[in-house]
Amino acid sequence: MSVELVEKALELLCGNYIFADRAQEAADAIRVRLAAGAYDQLDEEALGRRLTAELFEVCQDSHLRVRTRSADLREALTEPEIDAARREQQRLTNYGIARVERLDGNVGLLDLRFVASAGVGGRAIAAAMELVSQTHALIVDLRKNRGGSPDGAVFWTSYFFPDGETHLNSIFEGATGRTRQFWSHAWLPGERYLDRPLYLLTSGSTFSAGEEFGYNLKAQGRAVLVGETTKGGAHPTDIFPISPTFEITVPVARAVNPVTGGNWEGVGVEPDVAVPAGEAFDVAYRMALQHVLATATAPAVLTEARSALE
Repeated sequence: MSVELVEKALELLCGNYIFADRAQEAADAIRVRLAAGAYDQLDEEALGRRLTAELFEVCQDSHLRVRTRSADLREALTEPEIDAARREQQRLTNYGIARVERLDGNVGLLDLRFVASAGVGGRAIAAAMELVSQTHALIVDLRKNRGGSPDGAVFWTSYFFPDGETHLNSIFEGATGRTRQFWSHAWLPGERYLDRPLYLLTSGSTFSAGEEFGYNLKAQGRAVLVGETTKGGAHPTDIFPISPTFEITVPVARAVNPVTGGNWEGVGVEPDVAVPAGEAFDVAYRMALQHVLATATAPAVLTEARSALE
């Protein structure tokens, strides 16, 4: 059975991976091991881990994974039902928005764990931005952000630009050869967050769309990143079933930033202020408070900022 699973996985890899040469190189190496019986005694979970590790050896792509298909969910549901279940999960986790707060000194804080698509989470995103719209500086915590939707990242980051004239990112699709451009939104619900400092907290676990959030803003000079270099996953993916209980996630496109001409795949997004992730909030909050003390005029805000800084 492992032979059929591995061959199907390699077929899907070679037919869809954005880098065809790397796919073929990885497939050739795995077929040598397959012929030697290296996978014969492995169950699906162990096989998935083994193939994922061996694909990474060649491709160095954190999005490229083989794994079991969440049998408690996928065996019982149709694809539309799975999509509905995912939407419900996003709703119950508040579309990735774990915390929205006004800190002492009139500094806003957003703790963003997942980047929901604009079509699904747009109302929640707009509500969160409204709650911090009157602050003097904003901290967005991406340290536990594991990714999400590229269009959601564009929707979020559009709040930090004045109009629809900023080219944020492009995605080249391997199957069609088409390059799709992503620009800041010309219209947004609520106020934009302009002419005030923006600090993004990062860690070695920040991944995918969470990294895009930081990379695009850093490339445009619109945010200061504080923390650790991120994990390094820039390629949009599709999930392909190998069997009813086994699947492969394959990057089918690649990001191309209009400023840098590249992306963060394999290297991560480097912070502007490098500190351990556990110290990132304190460092960013101190920077924000110093800005408040230098620019604010309201006595109550200045009192709060001095007290918080002490």
